[in-house]
Amino acid sequence: MKGKSETVKVAVRVRPMNKREQEENSQVCVDVDPTNNQISVNSPKHETKTFQFDYVYPMSSTQREVYDQVAFPIVESIFQGYNGTIFAYGQTGCGKTFTMMGVVNDPNLRGVIPNAFEHIFGYINSEGSSKKFLVRCSFVEIYNEEVRDLLGNNSNKALEVREDPKKGTFVKGLSYYPLKNTDEIVKCLDKGNANRHVGATSMNDKSSRSHSLFTVYVEIEEGEDERNKKIRSGKLNLVDL
Repeated sequence: MKGKSETVKVAVRVRPMNKREQEENSQVCVDVDPTNNQISVNSPKHETKTFQFDYVYPMSSTQREVYDQVAFPIVESIFQGYNGTIFAYGQTGCGKTFTMMGVVNDPNLRGVIPNAFEHIFGYINSEGSSKKFLVRCSFVEIYNEEVRDLLGNNSNKALEVREDPKKGTFVKGLSYYPLKNTDEIVKCLDKGNANRHVGATSMNDKSSRSHSLFTVYVEIEEGEDERNKKIRSGKLNLVDL
């Protein structure tokens, strides 16, 4: 997870046992120490190994805790013109989707992504008419080493990745959708997810078979006349590996 400090920070969250694990009488093999940000892995055949991270979260951790401590500073930084990235990594069934999405319509179970959307438009609404905002989004999938536009008219068409001396690396022909509220951004996310490649695994019958990158672009214009006008641009990348 990357914010304006320009450092990558790692957070580890331990999920509760699922129904299958409970029925098999599986045992918890990790101890979580939030005070020292450490996780110890226990094995009856090997010595205990302890690892340290930037943040650790036990089974009892809440969606709000994870968002406030890990994601909030990254989202806040885009209003200052920085770019930030948040991604969840782990095997199928480890809880990535719950942490990132959760239950969108439940404030207590909402994940990082819907909380980020509420954060962005909450900030915009709090600023009143003192600033002008332009919010857009794009959604791409990387599947079999090809880049596809999940919000375009043909999500199966492979797009080219280009380099530009002014705007850097970009995807030629990528769709950008203007957004006015949280509902619109959720609709774009749902539309893109519906176009993703999925397949069954032993842990999940609808596992993603690709990588995806959902990006929210925020431009902020300040100043009443052309001479004093200032524009800040930031973007939030939400990655599903």
